[in-house]
Amino acid sequence: MSTNTLYLGYHVSSAGGYMAMGKRAAALGANTFAFFTRNPRGGAAAKVEEADVAAFRAWAAEQGFGPLVAHSPYTLNPCSDKPSVRDFAKRAFTEDLERMELTPGCFYNFHPGSHVGQGAEAGIARIAGLLNEVLTTGQTTTVLLETMSGKGTEVGRSFEEIAAIIEQVHCSDQLGVCLDTCHIWDG
Repeated sequence: MSTNTLYLGYHVSSAGGYMAMGKRAAALGANTFAFFTRNPRGGAAAKVEEADVAAFRAWAAEQGFGPLVAHSPYTLNPCSDKPSVRDFAKRAFTEDLERMELTPGCFYNFHPGSHVGQGAEAGIARIAGLLNEVLTTGQTTTVLLETMSGKGTEVGRSFEEIAAIIEQVHCSDQLGVCLDTCHIWDG
């Protein structure tokens, strides 16, 4: 991957698997793409066919595709006050990171969550706690904390909140930030 290459893409439907996503992106001139790892409203992820991933990786290398950006479901909320919601966040995060290792060197983007009245500090601690549980040594996927608008009790409304999360994560070299321009202007 050249550091001088500009990668441009858009969000594609994950229907049909990796090769189908790649071909849809390429048909519009993209050399990367973003996709949801599962239904954006949560639930189980579709089965990944390893042969499809292998074929896509070979094709993407020939096409000069850059790293992909997978997006977690919107319902993933690691700082919820409800144990069942936090359990789903951990399970989905773990499954998604395992699947992302099939396409090494890509990105996994997530909304940090909403503290739902517990306070930003408590939310930040819960988010960092989840990241400390799910990030593994040797993982090739970079996890991106997405900036949020701060509506309601959202965490990640400022770079200070994002930095506070990163500072508490042991494998912080596996983290990055996704600056969502829509979120930072929405309030």
